[in-house]
Amino acid sequence: MANVTFMNNPVTLLGKEVAVGDKAPDFTVLANDLSAVTLADSKGKTRLISVIPSIDTGVCSSQTRKFNEEVASLGEDVFLLTVSADLPFAQARWCAAEGLDNVQIVSDHRDLSFGEAYGVVIKELRLLARSVFVIDKDDKVSYVEYVGEGTDHPDYENAIEAVKKLSK
Repeated sequence: MANVTFMNNPVTLLGKEVAVGDKAPDFTVLANDLSAVTLADSKGKTRLISVIPSIDTGVCSSQTRKFNEEVASLGEDVFLLTVSADLPFAQARWCAAEGLDNVQIVSDHRDLSFGEAYGVVIKELRLLARSVFVIDKDDKVSYVEYVGEGTDHPDYENAIEAVKKLSK
């Protein structure tokens, strides 16, 4: 498993770690209107999945805005999904406050389906570890980053480059 710390304290990640080349595991998370969202809902697109501990923190907020800005210019064949264990209502409040209408933030709070499938559930906190996954149109994982320290930013450039390679 990935060695991850949160605020410089080691944490235990639950679930199965995924690697480049794996078939992307399916999951069920909740949209802000409480409807189910699955991996299959974006089949046929290149997916960038940005995972954050909580939308109400500075790094998570920045990460969500940064990927939203970057992906907006990549065309209709690229789908961005931001996942956290925040309640859907908190996610909707953040989107409204930030004026972001087209960002898709989903909640894994109900049953940690995504977190367990991708090995990012922080056992000690019941939050998701900061990570980024790029999945191709055929559901193959093509990029993975488990961020070593939960309060650090991911490698935005490498993630976006991975998406661009698939969307050519």
